[in-house]
Amino acid sequence: MIPELSNPSVCMRDPQRVQEILQSMQKAGSNTLQVISDFDMTLTRFAYNGKRCPTCHNILDNSKLISDECKEKLKDLLNTYYPIEIDSSRSIDEKLPLMVEWWTKAHELLVQQQIKKDLLATVVRESDAMLREGYQLFFDHLYEHSIPLLIFSAGIGDILEEVIRQAGVFHPNVKVFSNYMDFDESGVLKAFKGELIHIYNKREGALLNTDHFQELRTRPNVLLLGDSLGDLTMADGVQDIENILKIGFLNDKVEERKQSYLDSYDIVLVKDETLEVSNAILLYLTGNK
Repeated sequence: MIPELSNPSVCMRDPQRVQEILQSMQKAGSNTLQVISDFDMTLTRFAYNGKRCPTCHNILDNSKLISDECKEKLKDLLNTYYPIEIDSSRSIDEKLPLMVEWWTKAHELLVQQQIKKDLLATVVRESDAMLREGYQLFFDHLYEHSIPLLIFSAGIGDILEEVIRQAGVFHPNVKVFSNYMDFDESGVLKAFKGELIHIYNKREGALLNTDHFQELRTRPNVLLLGDSLGDLTMADGVQDIENILKIGFLNDKVEERKQSYLDSYDIVLVKDETLEVSNAILLYLTGNK
């Protein structure tokens, strides 16, 4: 049906079920579709030429806006908490308070750096941030077919928006839920706005933004893209879902995590740095085979 689903990076627990969901979604038409996606390491690359690519937080952490002392502290936090985040032997309930602790401490450190708003664009431009191969088709095709794209990120919204703006794909159909910076009247970072979104509370974030999902009531078919098990709840705010197809990027610690991804995602993409499979699915669902 979709040749790309035979790519070597593709793993599916139940290919028959995937086919049924796709046929049902295609029949309903692209005006019933919405796409909900994570950002870091889902729409952006995990690595390029063997080198890790930065997340939204990394872009800032590695920049010249951050003192060396602060960089060291942020690195210590990463070394403490990242192993916990990807530890498949711990439950999400166990990880949750620790993730809150990590994000909160990191944000407090960033606020101390008195970051200037007008320097963010330069920081992104000078970074190694890279959207996945095929991003242009992905964003443009959704826009051309008026399909809403909700990007749901535990990263930093201001940086995320700048990455897609500089790539020329921040179209009007894109909406972002993320952690946004709050600047004082002279444009210096003083805090982060609103509720903290971290890797394991996207469900709460989804439920807080009921207005957004209310507007999309006529779009009960969801294509969900993520790279962590915490991303699976991003569609929990969607009312009366008819079909949901979940695509998971398994970037790291493949052997330990493969089974849990296969149990949770419909399609698992192992160490695949492209959007080729997602694009093929979008073309199929919009009738552009």
